[in-house]
Amino acid sequence: MPVGVVLRKSPGVTKWAKFAWRAVCILPGAAPADWKLLRTDGDVSDYHVTTVPLTIYRSDTEAYVHGLAANVACVYVICRETNDPTKPLEVVMVTASPYEAQDYSDNGEDIVEKVMMTPQVHAWIASYVDEHHEEEAFIKRRRDKHREHKQDGIGDSRIAQTTDVYRAPRRAGSEQGQ
Repeated sequence: MPVGVVLRKSPGVTKWAKFAWRAVCILPGAAPADWKLLRTDGDVSDYHVTTVPLTIYRSDTEAYVHGLAANVACVYVICRETNDPTKPLEVVMVTASPYEAQDYSDNGEDIVEKVMMTPQVHAWIASYVDEHHEEEAFIKRRRDKHREHKQDGIGDSRIAQTTDVYRAPRRAGSEQGQ
């Protein structure tokens, strides 16, 4: 599904950041755009930055179930900073998977913005999950008794041990009777 990404430019709150950018909404089914100004209110401006595909996969239905069950279902906009002052952010992707968003936020280089899911996107993902999601039963792993090995000693058999390697060390003076 093509989704447009709207970023908001607002004045920064510190002297080191002139502007703050954040994703404010998505536009399902939007036409292609390239930093189209949508509205301006004083120093705050909203831009339709780009339109990217929102792709969902059968292997990620567990993540979608988790995301849809949240109090506020969200999609995640992943952005990267650029060196172009006219287009300071590049939208890498939009994902509905909270697990994938977590992976992108862990690298420290990408900006991950959480945006409320529209009712159309919510219905689309929910119908996909209803059709393709299969709950996997938890199966406890059991030990393979044939693979368990007997220990023939403690430590490396190639190194001669004169004492127990797990004993507490003695003081040098206590051995000599001092």
